[in-house]
Amino acid sequence: MSKQFDVIVIGAGPGGYIAAIRAAQLGFKVACIDEWKNDKGGPAPGGTCTNVGCIPSKALLQSSEHFDQASHHFAEHGIGVKGLSMDVSTMVARKDLVVKQNNDGILYLFKKNKVSFFHGRGSFAKAVEGGYEILVTGAATESLTGKQVIVATGSRARALPGTPFDEESILSNDGALRIGAVPKKLGLIGSGVIGLEMGSVWRRLGAEVTILEGLPTFLGAVDEQIAKEAHKAFIKQGLKIELGVKVGAIKTGKKGVSIAYENAKGEAQTLDVDKLIISIGRLANTEGLNAEAVGLKLDERGLVVVDDDCRTNLPGVWAVGDVVRGPMLAHKAEEEGVAVAERIAGQHGHVNFNTVPWVIYTSPEIAWVGQTEQQLKAAGRAYKAGTFPFLANGRARALGDTTGMVKFLADAATDEILGVHIVGPMASELIAEAVVAMEFRASSEDIARICHAHPSLSEATKEAALAVDKRSLNF
Repeated sequence: MSKQFDVIVIGAGPGGYIAAIRAAQLGFKVACIDEWKNDKGGPAPGGTCTNVGCIPSKALLQSSEHFDQASHHFAEHGIGVKGLSMDVSTMVARKDLVVKQNNDGILYLFKKNKVSFFHGRGSFAKAVEGGYEILVTGAATESLTGKQVIVATGSRARALPGTPFDEESILSNDGALRIGAVPKKLGLIGSGVIGLEMGSVWRRLGAEVTILEGLPTFLGAVDEQIAKEAHKAFIKQGLKIELGVKVGAIKTGKKGVSIAYENAKGEAQTLDVDKLIISIGRLANTEGLNAEAVGLKLDERGLVVVDDDCRTNLPGVWAVGDVVRGPMLAHKAEEEGVAVAERIAGQHGHVNFNTVPWVIYTSPEIAWVGQTEQQLKAAGRAYKAGTFPFLANGRARALGDTTGMVKFLADAATDEILGVHIVGPMASELIAEAVVAMEFRASSEDIARICHAHPSLSEATKEAALAVDKRSLNF
């Protein structure tokens, strides 16, 4: 007999597990289905973010950052290090432990909030009176019936046509996180976020890293001034970046991977590497969902079609996160998950896409919210800009990390903040102030008038806001 629920969530990534918890908090009887397995075959909720994305990549970035600091910067502090070495297997084991702690944390939260968790693949069976029947295919097949269904099945890495991932030589984000030893030469196709972050990890540990990017510009979605500053920093660190390339045949052999390509001048080139990471975007996970069984509408890219409130074409069926339109970001998925649970409860869930922050956890970090300068120019919007370099920030000097800047963009007439862009130390944390300011439609003058602690990196935010009115105090 089918088990009855008020809300069934398919997928336990950031969008799914958060939606399930919020729905349970609102008094619904909730089930959450997820098929991700750990290396022992047990449940590993958390989706791509927890298992092969945000969380493990940050663990590896932290380890490689410590090694880089010990190798190149400890001496500046009077700290002598002899016989420094990196045990990659220990680094990877620590990463795996961090992932497991997050998996276990989600399972604990399900138990705490009385969410019924089912380990297996969830798919639509049919529409039934008052809801939908969902099959869970795992160790055994179970049938669940829900009045409301939230699809949160996430995304997977996009492969190059004719070049499937083998996760040994040709790697997706999954394989990139499982490299067991420092490759002598590492190639990346595409300057996607995961690719750049993994390139940074292995570059710090001694790999020779080359990035092949098809677009003529580096980090085209980033504010141009900030992207140029980041590009300059990456080149100085030793990353090799080729833009405007056309990738041809990719061949694997005993010695590694050989990539034929044309450079921006149209000249034939060959890149030989030990490992190759493909980072050219992601595809929605809708295969196996059996959407056709209930007539759930998908678009030409396989995304679930939704309106502004995440409603699908079917009554009582919703979709959130990477499987729908909008940026493929974990925190965007979480906000949609909460909003949908609240809408099901008759409340007014809220997601403001204009204030969703973006972060790239390279060194230097890159973070931004709102519009870029090129977007404002294209829209014909009159604006003012203010920048402040970390070179002039006392805390950044004390940290020994003065790369980058903070940049404010504000409306020329009203001074409302239209965008904030940061490249430099702890940009991922500093951007939160800008998100709050923009959510409350603050002006750059509002930030300029707020007292910021001294010495702190956040003073660079205040100074950039002051610079909009050409009155920065420390530069």
